[in-house]
Amino acid sequence: MNNKICTVVLLVLMCVSLGFAQAAGGTSQGSGSSMGQGSAPQGPPTTVAGVLNGRLRGVESEFVSAADAMPEDKYAYAPTNGEFKGVRTFAQQVRHVAATNWEVGAGLLGEKPPVDTKGPNDNGPESIKSKADIMKYLRDSFAYAHKAFDQITTENAVTPINSPFDPSGKAKATRLGMAVLLVGHGFDHYGQMVEYLRSNGIVPPASRGQ
Repeated sequence: MNNKICTVVLLVLMCVSLGFAQAAGGTSQGSGSSMGQGSAPQGPPTTVAGVLNGRLRGVESEFVSAADAMPEDKYAYAPTNGEFKGVRTFAQQVRHVAATNWEVGAGLLGEKPPVDTKGPNDNGPESIKSKADIMKYLRDSFAYAHKAFDQITTENAVTPINSPFDPSGKAKATRLGMAVLLVGHGFDHYGQMVEYLRSNGIVPPASRGQ
């Protein structure tokens, strides 16, 4: 019964995540999709890790392409027309999501992040400044998160683990909860980055159509 309940919860949460992706500018098939390349459509994933990695590829495709679309001389941009006092710059948005990917991935794997993730206001290390370095930090963070998602199974999906956001180790979380959080978190900040891009006359790649 527990496995059946877990499966139902997974399907509901994945549908919600898919809805976020469509609202953000069109559903992405993800970096591993063969759709549109002359190959037959692949069937749906048959494992928990497969489903979660599919959703992560969706946000990865849209987020990474959006980060890459902003020119380097606009990476310090933050909106000012309206109530935007104290908001993150574009660069900080990207680093924040990347740092969170590293931290959650490490929590899922039960290890310390293999890179520096600390910085003011959870914006990641300020020493990572150039667009090239930020993009590498971002891409590597998604690769690490996929590695962590690969370890999620029906047996351990809701087993309590230490929350990656509580250094004391007292707060608990689940692998499933952390995975869903990571997907939603990426789409949350992708929506903010869309505003930054359009304010600078740039249409997000995911919204340009085929």
